[in-house]
Amino acid sequence: MGRFVASRLASGAVVVVLAVTAVFFMVRLSGDPVLLFAPMDTSRKDIDEIRERLGFNDPLVVQYGRFMGDAVQGDFGNSTREQRPATEVVVERLPATVQLGVVALVLSLAIGVPLGVLAATRHGSVWDKVASLIAVAGQAIPGFWLGLLLMLLFAVRLGWLPTSGRGGVQHMVMPAITLAAFSTARYARLARSTMLDVLNQDYIRTAQAKGLAGRSVVWGHAFKNASIPLITMTGLEIGRLLEGAVIVEQVFAWPGIGWVTVQALLNRDFAVVMAAVVLFAVMYTLANLLTDLAYGRVNPQVRQS
Repeated sequence: MGRFVASRLASGAVVVVLAVTAVFFMVRLSGDPVLLFAPMDTSRKDIDEIRERLGFNDPLVVQYGRFMGDAVQGDFGNSTREQRPATEVVVERLPATVQLGVVALVLSLAIGVPLGVLAATRHGSVWDKVASLIAVAGQAIPGFWLGLLLMLLFAVRLGWLPTSGRGGVQHMVMPAITLAAFSTARYARLARSTMLDVLNQDYIRTAQAKGLAGRSVVWGHAFKNASIPLITMTGLEIGRLLEGAVIVEQVFAWPGIGWVTVQALLNRDFAVVMAAVVLFAVMYTLANLLTDLAYGRVNPQVRQS
């Protein structure tokens, strides 16, 4: 188990390093960083002084080494808009994004998995067709459009929920539903297909022939094996939820990392953008690490390989 964890940690470290490297070169390829955030009326002499002070006159290899050294310490420079460390600007938004992502993930698991299991155990019935229709609709409807529809119905027409911002439970309802819709559909479809495969196995028919209760066979025997692909997909869904949070946070003005990242892009505040991208990479890597550990716990063959 120790070697398994060590290999996954090493893989995660490589992913983070590659993400930091990609951020560095993307910012450099987008143009002269000084010209990107300097005011239009800045003189050429002042621009040269800023470039010299920030070290942009050094060879690219030297700049990369300095950037990596600072990135390891969590230093991406100061935000040009807020005049404080970019890491501080991003980290203070982390709780809002984590809160929204966790609620959306729990919601998608709580709805999608039972829905898929119900469709599999009632294969060919009305329940199966309704569950399949919900799954297809959840994957077909764009998140931003669903968010706008929910806002129009529950906030504008009915006045039940606030349109934007972060506060109580009311503020969480529409963003969480919007973010969870696609994941719910994917969980439902995967749970249905895996459960159908498992329910046709010989050991399930043997358990049924022994007179075990239907609920015991479904949840105690079939779902245990069907849950392995669901665990694998959870790691991927965490990354997708982080990606989707960028759009959802814009729609509902949710003050998370996605919202501040888009604002930083619009304001050419690239220090904040770099800090946000690296933080997303770290979160995604940690999510995959936890998924691998859970997968190895369920399936011992993974640890041995």
